[in-house]
Amino acid sequence: MRYRTQFLLSATDPAQFPTSGAPEIAFLGRSNVGKSSLLNALVGEKAAKVSSTPGRTRAINFFALTNAELPISVNQHPKLVFSDLPGYGYAKISKSISSTWPAFIEPYLAERPQLKLCICLIDAKIPAQESDRQLIHWLRHAGRRFAVVGTKADRLSGNERTRNLAALKRDLEVDDLFLISSKTGFGLKTLWQQVEDAAQ
Repeated sequence: MRYRTQFLLSATDPAQFPTSGAPEIAFLGRSNVGKSSLLNALVGEKAAKVSSTPGRTRAINFFALTNAELPISVNQHPKLVFSDLPGYGYAKISKSISSTWPAFIEPYLAERPQLKLCICLIDAKIPAQESDRQLIHWLRHAGRRFAVVGTKADRLSGNERTRNLAALKRDLEVDDLFLISSKTGFGLKTLWQQVEDAAQ
């Protein structure tokens, strides 16, 4: 299915979360990892604002995905909802997940029944960060389904991709991790498959 994407709302309190009941896919990662760029590449349009200053997102931004094959005039319920969460770990903004994520983040990740998949974005160009390990550990403890994705694959040579992928899997203690590029589209099809499998 082709999707049409529309900004839904920004929430800083659980009472503000969407009430649609559609499956939700959360995008998480450090503030300079390219969350908004990836979200835009996935949907094929500029839905999320890409800031030149990492760490600007201070709310959970929700985007409704509807059937693009139907006319805009048709009132549709979302088929999917993407949630773009505030970043963590950017040196000028924060030091750790626990001390800097606002209080509304944990209820969303721990309790949100519509949340079907957490996409954990890491920078494939650099070694695994402690904040990334903390996030993966937290999601495991919470029993959340997650996928770990290495961004900025276009900036790596073929040998670097192989080497970095192996190192990240080892250091983050995950069996499944794949690389993507928002710029070239590398790996987006694989990510879409994960999203649609989780949303079923």
